[in-house]
Amino acid sequence: MPRPKKRRCVCHFPETTAFSPAGGARRRAPIVLTVEEYEVIRLLDREGLSQEECGAQMGVARTTVQQVYADARKKLADFLVDGRPLRIEGGDYQLCSGDAGQRPCGGCFKRELFQNYELRKGEHIMRIAVTYENGQIFQHFGHTRQFKLYDVEEGKVVSSRVVDTNGSGHGALVGVLTALGVDALICGGIGGGAQMALAGAGIRLYGGAQGSADAAVEALLAGSLDFDPDVHCGHHDHHGEGDHPCGDHGCGEHDCGGHPCGH
Repeated sequence: MPRPKKRRCVCHFPETTAFSPAGGARRRAPIVLTVEEYEVIRLLDREGLSQEECGAQMGVARTTVQQVYADARKKLADFLVDGRPLRIEGGDYQLCSGDAGQRPCGGCFKRELFQNYELRKGEHIMRIAVTYENGQIFQHFGHTRQFKLYDVEEGKVVSSRVVDTNGSGHGALVGVLTALGVDALICGGIGGGAQMALAGAGIRLYGGAQGSADAAVEALLAGSLDFDPDVHCGHHDHHGEGDHPCGDHGCGEHDCGGHPCGH
């Protein structure tokens, strides 16, 4: 049996669904842009998300985003060049309700961040995020379910709060940290792609750290944090070997470096 097609999550249904050119061309067969093609165009070209972030928000792989985007751009080009009508309809998608009883998509989650957490910082506030689980530094950045945020002023922690990522993962987590106004991240293992994304967002990285999250922040402020500036994903070289201990968390599908994989 063929593999069932995964429905794409859409959190913004188009307000205008039909476009017609002036003159007789409107009688020609219309070009149909699916709702998920519209959503990809909106997220990439209007909102400025990366393909990885777009895929995380819609619940599909980056390669799927690439294909949907290519199809959508071709249709838009035909619409402009041939002067044919354009309709937005159909497709294989589900609208994100954002209800409390359901897992919201990435876009709704980011809106919740702005609604439920005070993102504005004073001029002298530094915000530190730590990958967090039960008081400890969580060791897999791409799979972290929570960040603990610390606001620091004049070298002292003035407030802290635990924020749930609501299932966001991989590249989308960098977008979450950016939305939260984070200046620095303390974490365990993290791969090269995520490191580049953090650098691009201007977030300082202290990777390869372990132990208590609170103690790590205090150590960072004291200039004594034990971290690995060269944290990397070296264990990926062993994929495919039967004795690889990472199989239980699917490390081939995420950036997780520089950590004891058996943990």
